[in-house]
Amino acid sequence: MEAMTEILRDPSPLAVLPSACPLDCPDACSLDVKVDGGRVVKVDGGPRNPFTQGYICAKVRRFPELLYGEGRLLYPAVRRGAKGEGRFERVSWEEALDLAAAKIRAARARWGGESILPFWYGGSNGVLTQDTTDARLFYRLGASRLARTVCAAATGRAATGLYGKMPGVALADYVHARLIVLWGVNPSASGIHLVPGIQEAQRRGARLVVIDPRRTPLAKKADLHLAPRPGGDLPLALAVIRWLFAAGKADHGFLAAHATGADELARRAEPWSFARAAEASGVPAAAIERFARLYAESSPAVVRTGWGFERNRNGGSAVAAALALPAVAGKFGVRGGGYTMSNSGAWSFDRAAAIAEREPATRVINMNRLGETLLERSDPPVAVLFSYNCNPLATMPNQEKVRRGLAREDLFTVVFEQVWTDTARWADLVLPATTFLEHEEMSRGYGAYVFYRTPAVAAPAGEARPNYEVFADLGRRLGLERPGDPQGAAGLGESLLGDGDRGARLRAELARDGVAAPDCGPAPILFVDVFPLTADRKVHLVPEDLDREAPRGLYAYRELPADERYPLTLISPATARTISSTFGHLYKGVVPLEIHPDDAARRGLAGGEVVRVWNDLGEVRTTCRLNPDLRPGTALLPKGLWSHQTLSGTTANALAPDTYTDLGEGACFNDARVEVAVARSRDGMP
Repeated sequence: MEAMTEILRDPSPLAVLPSACPLDCPDACSLDVKVDGGRVVKVDGGPRNPFTQGYICAKVRRFPELLYGEGRLLYPAVRRGAKGEGRFERVSWEEALDLAAAKIRAARARWGGESILPFWYGGSNGVLTQDTTDARLFYRLGASRLARTVCAAATGRAATGLYGKMPGVALADYVHARLIVLWGVNPSASGIHLVPGIQEAQRRGARLVVIDPRRTPLAKKADLHLAPRPGGDLPLALAVIRWLFAAGKADHGFLAAHATGADELARRAEPWSFARAAEASGVPAAAIERFARLYAESSPAVVRTGWGFERNRNGGSAVAAALALPAVAGKFGVRGGGYTMSNSGAWSFDRAAAIAEREPATRVINMNRLGETLLERSDPPVAVLFSYNCNPLATMPNQEKVRRGLAREDLFTVVFEQVWTDTARWADLVLPATTFLEHEEMSRGYGAYVFYRTPAVAAPAGEARPNYEVFADLGRRLGLERPGDPQGAAGLGESLLGDGDRGARLRAELARDGVAAPDCGPAPILFVDVFPLTADRKVHLVPEDLDREAPRGLYAYRELPADERYPLTLISPATARTISSTFGHLYKGVVPLEIHPDDAARRGLAGGEVVRVWNDLGEVRTTCRLNPDLRPGTALLPKGLWSHQTLSGTTANALAPDTYTDLGEGACFNDARVEVAVARSRDGMP
C-alpha cells in the first residue's frame, strides 16, 4: 500500500499495479494496470483471480478512454440556461456542496425529508461506493427510500424465496458438467470467462442447451436451442417439471429430505403438457420434450440462469420454475450439478456498522416509476433528486416520462457522475466522481467466488472525488455527522469486514494474496458444502410469501393482451460493448434496430433504411438491420444506448412500459410491443 502511494505522489515512475474490476459483470476480473506518473496508460488482466485467467473483455480495455477521453466530468458545475441545453458554469467544490446542502435543507424545511429522493443503482460500483456514507446521509435526512428494482428484482425474489439466495455452482466447475443449460443469459456478451469453460465441457462430452429468443454465438454451437417468445419461458419450465413428475424422473428421496411444496408444485405444473406449453411459448413440443429428456438423463447438470427472462410480466415465476428444476430432478450433491444465478449470497458484510444509522420508515419509491413520481406531484413532491451510480434517463422504463420529469423547473437535480451522461445534461448541479481506479475500493464477484480490497492506482482526473468522501462532507455541512461514524475508505472497510474470526481471515487472505474467498470456499458443492439459506435449510418450492405476492399466485401464466396495432415484441439485451449504459458515450455511430427478414419483408424493408419504431409510449427513429438469428415476431434494440446513438435521441426505453413483474415489482422491458415502418423523409432525421 505504501509503495503504491509513493508511486502516485511521484510523477516519474512507470509501474504495473494490481487492481480489480467491480463493474456489473459476474466474473470480477483481477487487473494489472500500467500507470505512468499517476496516469493509467493500459488496463490488462491480472493473475489473482484464477477463473479469469489473466484476460479481460474489450470493454474494460477501453477504460483509459473513459478516464481521460471526451466526456469525462472534471469539475463541479452549475446549470446556466434552460434545462436540457447542457450549458454549465464551473464552480468550486465549496460552492457546489454549499449549494447542494442549501437546497436539501430548504426542501426538508418546507416539505420534510421525503421530498428528497436519492436515485442510484450501483451495479457497477464496489462495496465502499454504495450503501455506506450515502445511506447514512439519506437515512438521517429522512429521505424517501428507493426500491432498486430495474434489474434482478424478480430473480432476487425467486432465489430468496426458494433457496434463501444459496450460493450456486462455481463458474469454474462448469467443466465437470455433462449438461449445461444457459437460460436467459449470453456469456459471449456478458461474463465471457464462462465461454472457455463451456467449450472445455463440450470437448469432454457435455451437451449444451441454450434458451433464448436469439441464436446467440453459443446457441449456434449448442446441441439444442429453444427460442421462446419473450414471456413464454414459464410454460416451458412448467412442462418440463410436469414431465419429470409424470415420467418417474423426479427425485422423491431428495425432495422428501430437502424440499417442501413438491406436491403443490406438481399440481400447478400438471396442466402444462408439452402441447400446451408449445402453444404458449412458441417452442415446438418435440423440442421441449427433448430438453426434458436430456435434463433427466444427464448428471452432473447445471442450469445457468441469467436476467434476460425476468424482464416480463411472468419473470419471477419463470425464474422460480427454472430454479426448481434441479431440486425436482435431484441434480444437487455432485460437483458441477445444480444451478448458478447470482453468487452474491456467499458474501455478507456488516452494512449496519458502516452506515451507523437505522433505516427510517419513510416512503418507498420504485425506481421503475421515476417519471411518474416526478410528474404526479405526490405529497410531498420530490423537490430534490440526487442521482449517483446511475444514468436514469438511459436506463429507466418509459423514457419520455422520465425526461419530462427531469425538465421540471421546480425540481433541483444533483448528478454525481464520472462522465457527462444523458441524465447529467438535465441536472442543476453536477459533481465529478472518481472511478474505481482512482480511489480505494472493495469489491466482490457475484459469479466468481472472489473478494478484493484494492488501493487507488491512479491520480483522480481533474477535481473528481470519491463517493464516500463527498457524502460524508455533505453530512457534516448539514449537521448530521456524529462522533464515531466510520469515515474514509479505511474506516468503512474495517467496519464492513467486521470483528471476529471471519473478519480476521479475510484480512489475512487479502494481505497475503490480494484476494479472498467466501466462507463456503472457492468452489462449493451444493447440498454438500452449502445448503439453502432458508430458516429450515430446505428448498421451498412454493413459498407462501411469493404465492401471496404474485398477482395470480406463483407459477400462474399471464398473457399480454393482444394489440393488433403493435404485433412485434421489442427486446433490449446487453451487448459486448457496454455494461448497462457504461461506456456508451465512447461509441458514436447510430445503432440499428434489428428485425427478422420475414418481419422486414412484410413491412417492405430491405435493411439499411431509416425506420420509425413506435407504440403509445413513444417512438425511436434509427436505421434498420436484418437479423436472421432473431425469433420472428421479435425486434431488437440493445439496452444501454445513449441519446446520440439513435436519430431521434430516444432509445428502447422510450417504448418500455413501467409495469411490474409478478415478483419484486421489477421492470418489464421485454413486454414492449411495437410496430416498425419506413420513416418518411420528414421523420428520418432529428
